[in-house]
Amino acid sequence: SPMMFTESGKTKLFMLMNYASSISIVMLNKIAYRYGFPSITLTMIHFITTFLGLKLFASLGVFETKSLNVWKVLPLSLSFCGFVVLTNLSLMHNTVGFYQLAKVMTTPTIVFFQTVFYRTRFSKTILISLLVVCVGVAQTTNANAETNPLGLYFAASGVIVTSLYQIWVKTKQQSLEASPFQLLYYQAPLSALILLVIIPFFEPPYGEMGIFSTEWPKEALAAVVGSSITSILVNLSIFLVIGKTSPITYNVLGHFKLVTVILSGVIVFSEVINFPQAIGMITTLMGIFAYTYFKLTEPATSTSTTKTTIPRQVKE
Repeated sequence: SPMMFTESGKTKLFMLMNYASSISIVMLNKIAYRYGFPSITLTMIHFITTFLGLKLFASLGVFETKSLNVWKVLPLSLSFCGFVVLTNLSLMHNTVGFYQLAKVMTTPTIVFFQTVFYRTRFSKTILISLLVVCVGVAQTTNANAETNPLGLYFAASGVIVTSLYQIWVKTKQQSLEASPFQLLYYQAPLSALILLVIIPFFEPPYGEMGIFSTEWPKEALAAVVGSSITSILVNLSIFLVIGKTSPITYNVLGHFKLVTVILSGVIVFSEVINFPQAIGMITTLMGIFAYTYFKLTEPATSTSTTKTTIPRQVKE
């Protein structure tokens, strides 16, 4: 039980849970997508499963539900659904290389938003290590990066809403005084409902390769069931990790997962990487190790206690 761990131990446990579950769900989703399973529909199924999982956890006494203002949780759900839709539109109108390159910009965008709007202060060593990580990831994902005005708009919008989502996962827990379980208990069904409205426009259930118009093989269905169950751990661990650390730390963890996913693709799916990508992966890992070292050795500083609608100043 996490209750038996120290605060540092809990953080490590949550990060390990996010790392393992995220790698697993990527592998399972790859199998489902190989059979053409619709991605937005799969995300909706994930959130329905997550909500049902949380209902089970609540009934078992793992956490107590808390009444939250739905309108205050709605921006969190909308930002996530915006991320899902814009990601798909970005993939439709950009090359995979540019799509991957755009995702790298999530890290500096979070730094910008937190600095300007949330008065978060980042040390020079942290900023330099993040720069190394971003350069490494950009090199790792280096491919045919081509775009157009519409594709650029979708990619940039996707980066903005993704950044907001990760920041709000942290700030909503604080402002609503809700635990990760309690907040996700509201966000999951809200997101599922929003995606239910969106799906007919992007993935008509009875259209070509729609969820109800296709006879899915057992392998695809097994992958969907597996990824849906795994999504409970993925979604919950995102809230737990960001709640215990910060959006930037979660982002750095995401870059580490990317390197692992690429290596897994080489081992499991016989995918090929070139020499520049290998150098990029090494650079990314160097940046991640530097960030981790500086975070662990950085002295904790006091935070502003000004109680206004403006978020408190914190040291990242």
